[in-house]
Amino acid sequence: MVSFPPRSASNQYYEEIVWKRIVRIVNWVLAFAAASLAAAAWWIVWRPGAGLAGSAPAPVSAEVRIDRDRLGVPHITAGSIEDALFAQGFVTAQDRLWQMDSLRRLAAGELAEIAGKGALELDLRARQLRMRWLAERWASRLPQSQRTLIAAYARGVNHFIEQSLKRLPPEFTVLGYAPKPWTVADTLLCALEMNRTLSGNWEHDLLKHRMAKTGQRTLVEQLFPPRLGTEPLPGSNAWTVAGSRTATGKPLLANDPHLPWTQPATWHLVHLRAPGLNAAGAALPGIPGVIIGHNDRIAWGITALQFDNMDLYFEKLDVRTGRYEYAGRLLQAQRAAERIAIKGDQPAEAAFWVTAHGPVIAEEEGRPLALAWSAAQVDGAEFPILDWNRARNWQEFREALRRLPGPNVNVLYADVEGNTGWQVAGRLPVREGFDGREPADGSTGKFDWKGFVPFDDLPSYFNPAGGLLVSANHNPFPAQTPYTVSGFFSSPDRALQIAARLARKQKFSSADMLAVQKDVYSALHHGLARAAAEAVKRRGDSSEAAQAGARLLDGWDGQMRADSAPAFLAHLLYQHLRRAIGEKASPKHGGAYRTFIAPGVVARIVRERRGEWFEDFDFLLASELADAVEEGRRMQGRRMERWRYGLANRVSLSHPVMGRIPWFGRCFSFGPVEMDGGATTVRAVTEAYGPSMRFVADLSNLDESLIVIPTGQSGHRFSGHYGDQWRTYLNGGAFRLEFERVEAKETLRLIPDRVR
Repeated sequence: MVSFPPRSASNQYYEEIVWKRIVRIVNWVLAFAAASLAAAAWWIVWRPGAGLAGSAPAPVSAEVRIDRDRLGVPHITAGSIEDALFAQGFVTAQDRLWQMDSLRRLAAGELAEIAGKGALELDLRARQLRMRWLAERWASRLPQSQRTLIAAYARGVNHFIEQSLKRLPPEFTVLGYAPKPWTVADTLLCALEMNRTLSGNWEHDLLKHRMAKTGQRTLVEQLFPPRLGTEPLPGSNAWTVAGSRTATGKPLLANDPHLPWTQPATWHLVHLRAPGLNAAGAALPGIPGVIIGHNDRIAWGITALQFDNMDLYFEKLDVRTGRYEYAGRLLQAQRAAERIAIKGDQPAEAAFWVTAHGPVIAEEEGRPLALAWSAAQVDGAEFPILDWNRARNWQEFREALRRLPGPNVNVLYADVEGNTGWQVAGRLPVREGFDGREPADGSTGKFDWKGFVPFDDLPSYFNPAGGLLVSANHNPFPAQTPYTVSGFFSSPDRALQIAARLARKQKFSSADMLAVQKDVYSALHHGLARAAAEAVKRRGDSSEAAQAGARLLDGWDGQMRADSAPAFLAHLLYQHLRRAIGEKASPKHGGAYRTFIAPGVVARIVRERRGEWFEDFDFLLASELADAVEEGRRMQGRRMERWRYGLANRVSLSHPVMGRIPWFGRCFSFGPVEMDGGATTVRAVTEAYGPSMRFVADLSNLDESLIVIPTGQSGHRFSGHYGDQWRTYLNGGAFRLEFERVEAKETLRLIPDRVR
């Protein structure tokens, strides 16, 4: 055993000195490390935010003024539309360059080049759709006037890139690459990507085919009615209220597009002023102009139409030679070969055939499937966004929409003269002999599209007698339309709830519009909850779990609030009923594909109680309620009154790159936050998507229009505008969209190069 002599006073004194020095050194090291980390963070993250004030030379024809307001929204004043769009490209790149680059890479199938093998599947999907090829073909066929304006935007993006190569946003530093110059085709790629986001999913057609093959076709047909969609896709709400029903005597227009959660935010707010152009609102990074907003005469909002614009065709194709049968002839398919660069790995090679219908993207039972997509027909396609930005009235606005190649949308309209309108726009396939809900035989040519629905035959409404127009992704086509209507339309529940809210008052304000956008009543969940509670009461012999569930649901008001226990149970009940219905129709696939069954279908089956589905609906409801209670107890405990729906509806906005860095990444993301609402409420909030913006246009005074996006204008973390809208957004508020009265906090002047 080793022993140590007792410490003397002098030894103790020296030890204390040594320890003090050690502590001092450690503190200095930690301080230096913290300072270094802060400096590195500033160098990586903050440095791209420079250049928002002062003056700078630029290739513009005359001085351009860029005023940033308190939210960092750029208000651009230019002597020409080309210069205004140059400046829009410049400021968008200032705020969102990496987002723009990642969006064009996602669309083109070039993510694996910077992100590695994990992105290969995404790239393969985009390459199969030939998005880059389509964008370049579209760009080459654009009217020269439109191409010139997009090219001005691209020059603005590239001017920022050239000026910022030594201080690029942090995502480029972390991933180790620099952006390529922006092109007209890149803008069209971004437009195609939005079209893809809002298009029908061809996989839905394939799963219905599988369910019908292995299950009861008559029941499967009821699960996929042509005029009602699947599980709600990202969509939107938009409505107009005529001046006769507003406090000001002029119309109000409200819009809240529902899109996947992203950080940075989907939209970039902007105000463009030039001779013949004065438009403000929300733009998509990478695309010039204002997508949703107003000018000094009109306002517009958009919802997804969700008309099916993708069809699958079984091809009689020899996959070795590419020869295939078509309309009594033997044709040669085109061979498309793709080489996909992969960071840290060898490039991947992909090749596929392209038939008269489109690319072969899958096979089923050994039979090749080709995809027809309306967006792939780019010949004659235009880019009319800037035309509707400049429209002065309903007629000019409709003429701009007439040339919209996609995505297929509902567009709501209001103007300062007191008019309101609703126009369906886009390219809607004309189908004969089939509805597009399952793959068709492509060999005969009989099921080919017969063109697109003429614009003047699309639904259009102007100044309705009731003074109210509401679009919530439901089917806008009249029952007697001569065209085959097939799509992924939502149940009309949201539209009916909006209309009900707007029937409660005689006169409405902008604040009332925001209140309606926050509505979280779910007719679906309320109806199922009441049906289940009543079934338990009628049966009298239900299990303890079913009875406990019935007590919790009894008297519930249908509000999907984060702190609600009944809302959580109703949420679980719906999921269990949907699974039971899916498995009844197709025991093999119904459970796995249950998420593709529309909420409205579940509600209708429970409401109609047809014996071909279940002999005893009370037994079904009671047993599924009991199972939902047991699942809830496993998830949140036996104290049912303490359950929270919000724990099943948490939203996180994570930065796709910086958010993955341990510890440090949390600074770049928002949430998780428990949210009110759900897929079937006006405030459509799920873990996957939600309101990407809230907008209210006041046509009596456009300076009083309101807007908010989830986080902020800037994509740079240490900018004051990275997340300055987050709390207001969560609380259901909005900010004034400055228009004529702009309070500039920073001003940048772009000076023509020749004036240096």
